[in-house]
Amino acid sequence: MNRKRILVVDDLQSDTRLLKQQLEESRNFDVHEENDPRAAVATAEKLQPDLILLDLIMPTMDGRHLAACLTASPLLKTVPIVFLTARITKEEVDAVGGRIGGYPFLAKPVLVRDLIACVQRHIR
Repeated sequence: MNRKRILVVDDLQSDTRLLKQQLEESRNFDVHEENDPRAAVATAEKLQPDLILLDLIMPTMDGRHLAACLTASPLLKTVPIVFLTARITKEEVDAVGGRIGGYPFLAKPVLVRDLIACVQRHIR
């Protein structure tokens, strides 16, 4: 079985490392980390991921702006993006059907089973 490629973009290396570990333990995913949001578009174009997990709040570029840059790339416009944020709770995410601004969202900290279920639901 081909493992799906996931790019995790978060300014906190501890968060990307944890997500990588959690997803790769399922043996279904190849996870790549990017901790510099300004480099994320180039990294994604090179990697050609099947899905991007994207932190919403980052100091050098917020996730909404980065998502717009990612979807503006002809190479990435069809790649699903799932936002991760500690700014809202799981209950708030659930109350809006798991989507905000047209994008699926997960609240941090995310349970492994919820993370994998979300990735599997949205991966291309």
